Amino acid sequence: MMWLVSLIGKCLVFLSRRLGSGHGSALPGLVVEKLSPHFLGRLLAKLPEGVVLVSGTNGKTTTTKIVADLLRADGYRVFTNPSGSNFARGVISAALPVMRRGRLEADIAVLELDEAHATHFVAQVKPRYSLLLNVLRDQLDRFGEIDRTAQLLSYVAEQTTDVVVLNADDPRLSQLGQSDRLTAQPVWFGAGGEASRLYRTDEELHAGQRAKRSKAATRNVLTLDKLTGHRAQYLIDGKRYATELRLFGIYNALNCGAALSLVRAVEQNRFDSRRAVETLAEIKPAFGRGEEFSLAKGTVRLILVKNPSGFQLSLDSAEVQPTLIAINDRYADGRDVSWLWDVKIDSLRQDEVSVTGIRAYDMALRLEYDQVAPRSVEPDIVVATRSFLDQLEGDGQIFATYTAMLKIRQLLLARQSREEKR
Repeated sequence: MMWLVSLIGKCLVFLSRRLGSGHGSALPGLVVEKLSPHFLGRLLAKLPEGVVLVSGTNGKTTTTKIVADLLRADGYRVFTNPSGSNFARGVISAALPVMRRGRLEADIAVLELDEAHATHFVAQVKPRYSLLLNVLRDQLDRFGEIDRTAQLLSYVAEQTTDVVVLNADDPRLSQLGQSDRLTAQPVWFGAGGEASRLYRTDEELHAGQRAKRSKAATRNVLTLDKLTGHRAQYLIDGKRYATELRLFGIYNALNCGAALSLVRAVEQNRFDSRRAVETLAEIKPAFGRGEEFSLAKGTVRLILVKNPSGFQLSLDSAEVQPTLIAINDRYADGRDVSWLWDVKIDSLRQDEVSVTGIRAYDMALRLEYDQVAPRSVEPDIVVATRSFLDQLEGDGQIFATYTAMLKIRQLLLARQSREEKR
């Protein structure tokens, strides 16, 4: 029966691509789910090293990619889901094209799951390992209060069988390690030393003070110890290891620490700290998450922002250069953009700032309150992006919400392709 369902799914994937609905279409996975509700569980149960689940508010896509790249560098065959396919049906849609004879040709699955849909996933598949990154104020119109998101992730932790990796600096996740309902071994990652001054938690942004780590979270912590420019230093089992990162910002340096902690849990005695840290230097950003585009006049960095903490840390890590901010309020962005008022924008006073997107005028008003006078306000993203790129005389940076990022990325790729052909 499973082979027949997978054949139907493969046919739908083929038709989806031919009709132009895209690689990330969840339709084949939805149909397979309806025909065989236990399809995903049976498929992933055959993997010899089991399933890694990555969830949390910020950094899922980037961290999933880092984990997968680190494991591949050590010889693991890894199945992972592309960004945008972070529901169970999306995982099925991603798996169908790479199945052979009813199996995935992989040793381990590393899956990014949306906080809410992760709970549905673990009802079908109990992950051997979970990595829970953070609980931040994000899409409150969808998730409700922040404690509700923490409840969703606590259920994921409880369903994990072997190891759950937790953010030692996030009070709502750190305390999960002390839960009586947790059967997996808890381990932690976090920011320490000089890096702790660069990384501000959600509590610091809103309450003005850093939450104390739980007693358990002060032990067995893999720590981002220092970050100077792109050079990061990690403290692993009492020893320090440094490397250059191609990834942008303090939050991605911390995501690397989270990934190292997870890979150490998977590989156990086979884990080589020095080799793993050196491998980080080769990992490129996930699309739209600090991704860089080389254009004729300079390099443009595209940075996804979607909540106060993420935007603030991006600004704190950014350089002074021409800036475009694109704010949409479609469903995938979060309909409520009041979170913009929780971000300190004054670091942009030295930049030439342009604004675009559906909520361009809301963003322009926010800038005015921090005494940042926008150079231009143009709601049409295509017009604004082209104008921004045309006026660049060097490097630039673009901060964009999710749907705005997708459109701007298309424009950047098109510009890059045209310039390469000249």
